[in-house]
Amino acid sequence: MLSRLTGWLAGTALTCLSLGAHAAGDPAKGEMKFYTGYGCHGIANYRNAYPDYSGPKLRHQNAAYLVAALQEYRDGTRPHPTMHAQASSLSDQDIEDIAAYLQGAEPVKPAAPATPKAPKQAAPCIACHGETGLGVDAPLVPKPPVLAGQHVDYLEQALATYRNGRRKKCGHGQHGAAADHRRRRQDRGRLLRASALAPVDGEHREQVA
Repeated sequence: MLSRLTGWLAGTALTCLSLGAHAAGDPAKGEMKFYTGYGCHGIANYRNAYPDYSGPKLRHQNAAYLVAALQEYRDGTRPHPTMHAQASSLSDQDIEDIAAYLQGAEPVKPAAPATPKAPKQAAPCIACHGETGLGVDAPLVPKPPVLAGQHVDYLEQALATYRNGRRKKCGHGQHGAAADHRRRRQDRGRLLRASALAPVDGEHREQVA
């Protein structure tokens, strides 16, 4: 089953980048404002402590998702003490600039339908995250994150926080907790491992830049 999932994602992610709208912020200013973020997100294999999991890869995330995430950290609706401390001093413009820098000049856009088709274990995820883990064309608000190339243990931690109620905000209907309870743990782990192996534009995603 794992080979089917990895073959599906790896075979479709090679053509994942296309032209898209630029972020509203200034990426040059965002690079300077992001300097404190390098301590966690600019170090390869950096891990969060208590609980222990890999710090998420941020490069090529859609700017709209990054803006929403930083705003939630700032107002406390997305709990993480370190991120709240970092985001609490950011203005709306600071957040837009940082998001523009991390997204890069061209945001990741969905590819053509996957070949082979996504396995059934991915069905609850595809509506928002797409068959390739790169999102969908629908104008969802907030924008869902790119999953392809992300650390598998970070994805598992994110699902766990939806399941236990620490993360409540989603906006796309059924998510996290409900889907997590129905999906067998083994199938969920296989899907997340496959997502982590999927490259972006033929390359594995870098930690930040």
